[in-house]
Amino acid sequence: MRLILLGPPGAGKGTQAQILVERYGIPQLSTGDMLRAAVKAETEIGRRAKAVMDAGELVSDAIVNAIVAERIDQPDCARGFILDGYPRTLVQADAVEAMLAERGLTLDAVIELVVDDKALVGRIEKRAQEARAAGQPVRKDDNASVFEERLREYYKKTAPLVGYFYAKGKLHTVDGMASIEEVTAKIEAVLRSVGVAGR
Repeated sequence: MRLILLGPPGAGKGTQAQILVERYGIPQLSTGDMLRAAVKAETEIGRRAKAVMDAGELVSDAIVNAIVAERIDQPDCARGFILDGYPRTLVQADAVEAMLAERGLTLDAVIELVVDDKALVGRIEKRAQEARAAGQPVRKDDNASVFEERLREYYKKTAPLVGYFYAKGKLHTVDGMASIEEVTAKIEAVLRSVGVAGR
């Protein structure tokens, strides 16, 4: 089972990925985690990534793609994986297709969690208010202006992937504003429809 979860920040991708990880025993591959692991393992790609990050620069698509390619060759990915936060751009989407094709693999599904942006901003503001009321620190991400900037970045760079995967017949949309349980049930329905649930 090879899946991509798409959707803006706050759509619930991480929550759903964790449920799928527990249910199907496949890893969730987050680019941040993969970068840190490659740097820690001091692989050749990890050393290149570290040099770029130490210089305060953004890691290039080429390095990120190489780290993902290295990661999906690990034994725990043999039964499949969930890509989270990758691909972020059309260049990276092409790279995913190419690296899977080289291994004789394909994506089973790309699931887009469709959400209402205004409601998401409201959710973030409510979470910040609740944290303050409880005397807890407010997470850096729980700031409406920071969150809106992340949303703009998503729509500029990542939203074009919706059309890209739709054109390939891989895209499935799920209402991300439903309850966690309802979203999980709808994702399960998608997995059954593409023949990978229970695999």
